[in-house]
Amino acid sequence: MSVFDILASVVYLFAMTIIGRAILSWIMMSTRNETLYTIYQFLTQITEPILGPLRRIVPNVGMIDITPMVAFILLLIIASILSEIG
Repeated sequence: MSVFDILASVVYLFAMTIIGRAILSWIMMSTRNETLYTIYQFLTQITEPILGPLRRIVPNVGMIDITPMVAFILLLIIASILSEIG
C-alpha cells in the first residue's frame, strides 16, 4: 500500500465524516439526546475547517445548505485521483 493509497483512504474517511455530520444535523432537529449532541459537536469541530471556507463560495439553495454535498463530491474526486496515482 502506497502513501497515496493511505492518503486516499484518509480523504475518503473525511468525506464519510461530512456525510455523518449532515445526517446527524437532521436527526438533531427532532431529538435532545446528549450522546448524539456530543458526537455532532465532535464531527462539527472536525469538518468545519473544510465546510466553513466552502460556505463562503457555495450559495445556499433556498433554505438548504448544499456545502456538505459539494465538499463530499470534491473529496471523492481527490480520493480517486490519489488512488490512481498510487
